[in-house]
Amino acid sequence: MSEKIIAFIGGGNMARSLIGGLIADGHPHAGLRIAEPDARRREALIEDFGIQAFEENATAIRGADAVILAVKPPLIADVIRDLAGQIREQESLVISVAAGVRCVDIASWLGGDAPVVRAMPNTPALVQTGATALYANEAVTAGQHDLAESILRAVGMVVWLPDEQQMDAVTAVSGSGPAYFFLTMEAMQAAGESMGLSSETARLLTLETALGAARMALESSEDAASLRQRVTSPGGTTAAATQVLEDGDLAGLYRRALQAAARRAHEIGDELGDQ
Repeated sequence: MSEKIIAFIGGGNMARSLIGGLIADGHPHAGLRIAEPDARRREALIEDFGIQAFEENATAIRGADAVILAVKPPLIADVIRDLAGQIREQESLVISVAAGVRCVDIASWLGGDAPVVRAMPNTPALVQTGATALYANEAVTAGQHDLAESILRAVGMVVWLPDEQQMDAVTAVSGSGPAYFFLTMEAMQAAGESMGLSSETARLLTLETALGAARMALESSEDAASLRQRVTSPGGTTAAATQVLEDGDLAGLYRRALQAAARRAHEIGDELGDQ
């Protein structure tokens, strides 16, 4: 992948995390370009990463093997239509990290049967521990498939989906997922403070416990239910706490929450596709 030219449209957090990950992964600075209309952000990108940054989208993507669309979803249709002719002529792979925007709509805005990969990363990509789901349309070649995977692997793990409709579920589970864990951490810290712990002590204990539990789950061959049962002694303190959570239908609450997120993701896709 080192000889490939990768161009980004939009210089926000996701683009910055991908650029940082690619550089850390050994991709040459000369093979990375970005278009960012804000002069201050553009200068920061040059200073932070030592890459080429341009005001004009068309200049940034010239000759690019992959064009990564990292703009806000409501803007994406106009951006694609403006670049459609150039992208088709260059036969660039288009990778979209815009939430809710479907491959069929991107290909339509490009004016034909263009190779498009849709990606749903999440915010831990900012610290190279992201989880990304990818879906490729039928126009994507084997080489482009590998290129897309290499780019997103620079910021964490990657899974491929056989059906784009599953993206709504991915959005609910991992795309929005970090917020659920932050909310849980927030609640645990508040509960600790209510029982007399200092804010900093409650915070550190909560965060390190979350980190340790996640690491145990990742490194174990057992599923989460088995791990929970193994650390829950009958009649003990953990059993007392988890019984309260189960009595409150925690599983049902999460199911309804994720269903609401998936439903909204589908609605957003419909709204953006009507542009």
